[in-house]
Amino acid sequence: MSNSQEEEIARNYICSGNPDVTVVVVDATCLERNLNLVYQTMELTPNVIVCVNLLDEAKKKGIFVDLKKLSLLLGVPVVGTIARKKKTLMQLLSTIHDMAIGKLKATPILVQSSEVSDIIIKAEEVAKKVCVYQDKKRSVRDIQIDKILTSKTFGIPIMLLFLGVLFWITIVGANYPSQLLSNFFGVLEEKLISVFDYFYSPEWLKGIVIDGIYKTLSWVIAVMLPPMAIFFPLFTFLEDLGYLPRIAFNLDKCFKKCCTSGKQALTMCMGFGCNAAGVVGCRIINSPRERLIAILTNNFVPCNRKVPFFNNYINHFYWKLFCSFNFIYYIYPIGPFIDIAWYFSYSCGFKNSF
Repeated sequence: MSNSQEEEIARNYICSGNPDVTVVVVDATCLERNLNLVYQTMELTPNVIVCVNLLDEAKKKGIFVDLKKLSLLLGVPVVGTIARKKKTLMQLLSTIHDMAIGKLKATPILVQSSEVSDIIIKAEEVAKKVCVYQDKKRSVRDIQIDKILTSKTFGIPIMLLFLGVLFWITIVGANYPSQLLSNFFGVLEEKLISVFDYFYSPEWLKGIVIDGIYKTLSWVIAVMLPPMAIFFPLFTFLEDLGYLPRIAFNLDKCFKKCCTSGKQALTMCMGFGCNAAGVVGCRIINSPRERLIAILTNNFVPCNRKVPFFNNYINHFYWKLFCSFNFIYYIYPIGPFIDIAWYFSYSCGFKNSF
């Protein structure tokens, strides 16, 4: 049932902590997959509330979930929520309160056999009964797109094209707002110098405030803010499209050859925006050994705070080969990544599948 330390802690508490209420949050867009957890939880405790979240996303995909029918089939209260709407969350809190004080009772309808295969079959049956697909062609269309995006022939080239366009827009597009901010701060600096000269301020004070504090702050804002303001919205757009899991699927075999987890592709993509976010995201990797490798190698990913420094460095000293050096800059982490991954490949730890 548990695949991570967090899930193991939750499972142990449900088994031995005698919880008043257990809320199982499921995804309305893939209900069949999440119902397995619901049945496993109902075997441990009867006081279960099923929270069907992401109803707005399911509606966009043409999926309608009959919550009342689902409640009858499971024998437990079912509450539909949209996390961004407070009204639906208040309804969930009200249901939790009613069950905690004994006003609401649950009589779970369990699977007769505890075999995993029987639970999966039961989850499929229930999902088919409560889910109505208004646009049946949509799933077929999604499968056809997935066949192209994850194919052996076109998967990697399409991925490189998407990432190349993303980095190109970030690097080239950031030059214009960066130049505007630099000019603005330059004009403001002249005004500040005039103010200090008007009051006959000593040179040491002018140096601390203007040359030290102001210039450092203005350079950081002018150089780092534009790439971050461009990269993160584009990266979020790819995530909303659902393309990031496809990237992880395409790179799974490559990472396995380096004795690491395919999930590291997601953390490395996050690292291009911020290394700290990529390191924190490594918790999705179950194996301690592979998680450690992901944390160590993620620091080699060129994040946005490093991009402006290297761009300025390359532009000043190697401006004739600017494009070539930028390309090398983005692929240089491959070498250290492979070396460290192989170095830890024979250490202790459990190897995990994708």
